[in-house]
Amino acid sequence: MFDDFLVRAALAGIGVSLAAAPLGCFIVWRRMAYFGDATAHAAMLGVALSLTLQTPIFAGVLLISLLMAVTVSTLSGRGYAMDTLLGVMAHSALAVGLVSVSFLSGVRIDLMAYLFGDILAVGKTDLAIIWGGALLVLIMVGYRWSALLLSTLNPDLAMASGISPRREQLVLTIALAIVVAVAIKVVGVLLIAAMLIIPAATARRFSRTPEAMALLAAIIGACASVAGLSFSYHFDSPTGPTIVCVVAFLFVVLNAVHSIIRRLFSGSEPGTV
Repeated sequence: MFDDFLVRAALAGIGVSLAAAPLGCFIVWRRMAYFGDATAHAAMLGVALSLTLQTPIFAGVLLISLLMAVTVSTLSGRGYAMDTLLGVMAHSALAVGLVSVSFLSGVRIDLMAYLFGDILAVGKTDLAIIWGGALLVLIMVGYRWSALLLSTLNPDLAMASGISPRREQLVLTIALAIVVAVAIKVVGVLLIAAMLIIPAATARRFSRTPEAMALLAAIIGACASVAGLSFSYHFDSPTGPTIVCVVAFLFVVLNAVHSIIRRLFSGSEPGTV
């Protein structure tokens, strides 16, 4: 079964979707989209570090992504505007990573694979890392779900309940770094944020509870991964971008359907939804 590269690719996409779904929900609720983008862009510097030290790509990406996320979380409360700080660090890390990779001698590098993913080249070891990381993220988020949710909805109430919002922010930071590290093989540095945000944003309008939103986001992401892989195989298009195109298409279509249904059953005027 695992000798079939398409099966491995599909399992890799599903694994990333499962890990990204609940985390993407918190990113949407907290309006942290740029935060996820900055952490993902920093992954390129992790690739350069891994290639330089001849260590596994996963280790370098995880280290740099975690360092970036912790740095941004620390500096954001010390007089720096969050959007400015994220803009500076995200693009700086990506640029430094790309320049660093260009200086590596004797190493054959496929930048497109790191920037846009190479899901068709996922091996058994990659698959084990992806699903191991996904399970770790699900365990972390599941264990801290109530605390994360309360600190997201009402930080003051969370503090009154003995929950530290900054500690929960750190949990999200670590989980985000893990997702970035496991997703780089599937969709690449430039498209990781899309897999975090778009399924969660799509699921938001169809969900009555946070748990339902996380579950629906996982289903949407997994379906988009499999469908994108199929379209890529049949039309010979780049797989990572094709997966993101499919999930973006689902976002547009499902939101249009939701708006139409709501107008039909509630009598809302156009533009009020």
